[in-house]
Amino acid sequence: MGFRCGIIGLPNVGKTTVFNSLAKTSADVANYPFTTIDPNIGEIKVPDIRLEYLKKIFNPPKTTYTTLEFFDIAGLVKGASKGEGLGNQFLGHIRDVDAIAHVVKCFKETNAPSVNKALSPERDIEIVETELILTDLSTIEKNIEKIKGKIISGGKETKKEYEVLLSVKDGLEKGFNVRDIELSEDSKKHLEELCFLTNKPMFYIANLDDSDIGKDNILLNKIKQYAQKRSREVVEIYGKLELELGELEKEEAKEYMSGLGINHLGIDNIIQVGYRILNLITFYTTAGKELKAWTLLDGTRAEKAAGKIHSDMEKGFIKAEVVSFDNFSICGSMANVKERGLLRIEGRNYIIKDGDIVFFRFNV
Repeated sequence: MGFRCGIIGLPNVGKTTVFNSLAKTSADVANYPFTTIDPNIGEIKVPDIRLEYLKKIFNPPKTTYTTLEFFDIAGLVKGASKGEGLGNQFLGHIRDVDAIAHVVKCFKETNAPSVNKALSPERDIEIVETELILTDLSTIEKNIEKIKGKIISGGKETKKEYEVLLSVKDGLEKGFNVRDIELSEDSKKHLEELCFLTNKPMFYIANLDDSDIGKDNILLNKIKQYAQKRSREVVEIYGKLELELGELEKEEAKEYMSGLGINHLGIDNIIQVGYRILNLITFYTTAGKELKAWTLLDGTRAEKAAGKIHSDMEKGFIKAEVVSFDNFSICGSMANVKERGLLRIEGRNYIIKDGDIVFFRFNV
């Protein structure tokens, strides 16, 4: 599994069109609020040039790509934290994802009006994020009430947790997301089980119309300015166009994109941003008859990486034989890698690097 990305936004901003273009599915799309009630879920293979190269060299019977899951979550409206629209049902769906992609409409369309008549990316973003903050505020207030009576008998840790909750509550009341409140690593541990919505990494998807290709889009510029102030990333996507491109043959789609002056599809950029904000890397194994890509949190030790494959491999870990993809691509084969002395022997505390090709040795 790569990562799970929840697609959110106000009704009628093109969330489901974006979802369909990314996941190549056919979820219902209509120009009225709450078309999506239960979240649509789509899984895609993560494009991987390195894995394609390794596939040609090793020619394995089976090749397994890492994946990305998209959750198309129902449109949120002002007052959702108090039950408006789909209310808590919407907010509950967000808790299951690793990152949040907030779709913001950047074009005018007469038959799909915004819930708010005048287009304003900043206002639309703030409506959604305010509801997330209010939900987190409600969560923290409930936990503060629970812990109050335990302060005297609970000892230092309970008192520390209470102080952390009060600090986060103060930040939320000032309009900060939990993720943006300055806390020590020790303090953050007290928040792990609370699953705050605003503690999840978030980026914006600017949903554009293909009639604006090559033009200066004022609405897009506003989103970029807003995102820059909050240290967030923006991915540009032509939702309807990319949905149409997904129905063409690969070469035909490339030719069409070239004619429009588009070099990359939105999905490619979304994957890159997702991996970056979640601090993920990819490593490869060629055990048995399968070549496989794995997604890991950057900084993971070899022993834990082996456990991702199978718990027995972590328990019986002996060593990891490692070669970087760059060195392997220069050599062109494992025989040449070994001949040049580029296959390294690493212990359980070795930190797996992006692009590593790893052969784990373990006792059963």
